[in-house]
Amino acid sequence: MVRVLGPDHPDTLGARHQLAFWRGWLGDATGAVAAYEELLLDMVRVLGPDHPHTLTTQNHFAAWRGQAGDAAGAAAATEKLLLDTVRVLGPDHPHTLAARNNLAYWRGQAGDAAGAAAATEKLLAHCVRVLGEDHPLTLTTRINLARWQESAGY
Repeated sequence: MVRVLGPDHPDTLGARHQLAFWRGWLGDATGAVAAYEELLLDMVRVLGPDHPHTLTTQNHFAAWRGQAGDAAGAAAATEKLLLDTVRVLGPDHPHTLAARNNLAYWRGQAGDAAGAAAATEKLLAHCVRVLGEDHPLTLTTRINLARWQESAGY
């Protein structure tokens, strides 16, 4: 693909994204992190920091960082993603709400269960207001809140 379309073609970038994802899925989380980190630089350069594919790459980079055992790094990467998502999509967009959920998760995984519970509780109120009581993200957030409250000893 690189030979035919070039390294910066959107299809080449998409193929690299898929390769990084499957590398992680098949058990090489560290390799996925390295691939996503390199890809993210190219996505920002070619598509810009606000492009939806760039934001998706940021999300996957953060998630695989956590899967590779770096929960604090995943939280930091997700925090940056959240700032970008709020700026680009607004605070009520479902992707923004999902980023908030992921940030609480990685903070909890990094050892701050009480902080994760507090963040998830705020997120739940936001999800109910924006998405409604029965939306799948609202229901997932309720489950996550119970999990973090239990982990924090509430």
